[in-house]
Amino acid sequence: MNMVMNSDDCNGKLVRDKIPYIIRQSSRKPVYHRASEEEYITKLLDKLVEETNEFKSSPSEEELADILEVILALSDIFGFGLDNVDDIRSSKLKDRGGFRERYILETVTHE
Repeated sequence: MNMVMNSDDCNGKLVRDKIPYIIRQSSRKPVYHRASEEEYITKLLDKLVEETNEFKSSPSEEELADILEVILALSDIFGFGLDNVDDIRSSKLKDRGGFRERYILETVTHE
């Protein structure tokens, strides 16, 4: 895994907090800015899609951990308590089930 980004890879995307430091340690100069709250939310949502696509392409615990890190950041910025989110998840699991049965809904018709 390449820890240092090429300029072409950046394109204004949100990176982890230590990436500018890591880039400087490789004798390169990072150019970056701190996002406003609005930009941060947008970039976090973009990052969620990016990390999900990476997991889809190459499922691994590392990629799943990246998704979780973005979810934790979203939870923090929106003030969602993870205990409450998990309670909602558990309630939905009880009422509607999970995804373990692997049902794929094809169509719904009227009887």
